[in-house]
Amino acid sequence: MKIAVVGTGYVGLVSGTCFAETGNVVTCVDIDAGKVERLSRGEITIYEPGLDTLFERNLKEGRLHFTTNLASAIEHAEIIFLALPTPPGEDGSADLSYVLGVAQHLGKLIKTYKVIVDKSTVPVGTAERVHKAIAENATTEFDVVSNPEFLREGAAIEDFMKPDRIVIGTSSARAEEVMRRLYAPFVRQGNPIIIMDERSAEMTKYAANAYLATRITFMNEIANLCDRVGANVDAIRKGIGTDKRIGPRFLFPGVGYGGSCFPKDVQALGKTALENGYDFRILTSVMSVNDHQRTALVRKVKAYFKDNLKGLKIAVWGLAFKPNTDDIREAPALYTIDMLLAEGVQVVAYDPEAMPNVQKLYGQAVQFAHNAMQALEGADALLILTEWGVFRTPDFTEMAQKIKNKVIFDGRNLYEVADMRQMGWYYESIGRP
Repeated sequence: MKIAVVGTGYVGLVSGTCFAETGNVVTCVDIDAGKVERLSRGEITIYEPGLDTLFERNLKEGRLHFTTNLASAIEHAEIIFLALPTPPGEDGSADLSYVLGVAQHLGKLIKTYKVIVDKSTVPVGTAERVHKAIAENATTEFDVVSNPEFLREGAAIEDFMKPDRIVIGTSSARAEEVMRRLYAPFVRQGNPIIIMDERSAEMTKYAANAYLATRITFMNEIANLCDRVGANVDAIRKGIGTDKRIGPRFLFPGVGYGGSCFPKDVQALGKTALENGYDFRILTSVMSVNDHQRTALVRKVKAYFKDNLKGLKIAVWGLAFKPNTDDIREAPALYTIDMLLAEGVQVVAYDPEAMPNVQKLYGQAVQFAHNAMQALEGADALLILTEWGVFRTPDFTEMAQKIKNKVIFDGRNLYEVADMRQMGWYYESIGRP
C-alpha cells in the first residue's frame, strides 16, 4: 500500500518506519526542511532503541521517503496519517491548530478517495472537526478514521510491530476494509483489531493514559504513607500486584510521571470533562499529587541537610522522563533541578541520552559529566531520577572514592536498602524504611 504520514515527530517517524517495514511505500511529510534533509540522508532525529535498524533498511530499499511537499506525498497515497503535535493550551485543552490546518489543505489537494487517519492523540469529536475542515474544499469522497497509538517510548518498535490491540474508530465499511488490510501483518498472532465509533476511539486513548497515570499516582501516595508509618512499599507492590484483578504493571513508586503523553492527556481529558459539565475529580487529584511528587527528593535532601543547601554540590543521575529515550518533556528531573538551583546548589548531571536536550534549557547553569562516575566527583550527595540500566549495578567502591559524602537519594528505588546500609551509605528511597 502507498501511505503518507504527515508529521515526523516521535509518532510519525516510528509509524512511518514500521509501516515501511511490512512492505508499504511510505512518504513522510514535514514543514521543517532541515529536518527532512537530515532524515533523507539517513540521520534519525529522535532516540528510540531499534528504530535505527529499521529506518536505515527501509530508506536504503526505497520504501521510506521524506519531503516537505504535501501535495506530492498524498497524490498516490491510499491512506494519509495525521501524526501532528497537539500541545496543551493555556487552559489545558489540546491545541488542534496543526491538525485542522493540515486538514484544510488536504481538502484542496485530494483528487481521489482517501482514508485520512487521526494518529495524534486528540479530544473527543476531533474526527468530526477534521471531516468538516476537509469537506469545505474537497471535491471527492473521503473518510476520516480515528486510530490512536499506544506506544511506550523506549519500547515503541515492539509495541508497533506486535501490538496488544489495534483500535480503529470508523463508521465507514469502506475505510474499515482499508484499515484491516493495512494492519493485517501486525496481528497475525491473533491480537484483536477493535472497531468502534470515532468518538469512542478518541476516548479510549485518553482513558488508557489517564488510568495508567492514576495507577502510578496511587502507588506514589501509598509510598508516601509508607514513609510515615514504617511500611515497605516494595512488599506492598508485590502483595497487590499478584492479585489477578490488579496485576503487577505500573505499580512502581517514584518521583512522578512525565513525558509527552501522560501529563498532557490527563490534563486534556480533565478539560474535556469540564467543557461537558462534569467534574472529573480523580483526575484533578492525580494532577495535584503528581505535581507534588516530582520534587519529593528535594524535600528529603532539605531535611537531611537541615534546610541549608546553598553551596552544596549535588550529582544527578538521569534526566530523561524514563529510560531508553532522550525525551525530557515534563521530566521530574527538570523540576528537581529547578528547585536545587533556586536553593543555590551546584548541579552536576549525567544521562546516557538526554544531556544535549537539557543543556539547551540550562546552558552553563548546570554542569554535565561525561559519565556517571565523573558526576560524583566531590559531590555532597547523589540524586537518582531516571532508572537507566547503567545505574542499576554501579561499582559502589568507586562511587565511594569519588563522592564527598556517601549519601544517595534514590527516586527510582534501584537498590536494596539493607545492602546500602551494610556498605555504609546513607540511603533514602521512596516508601521504604
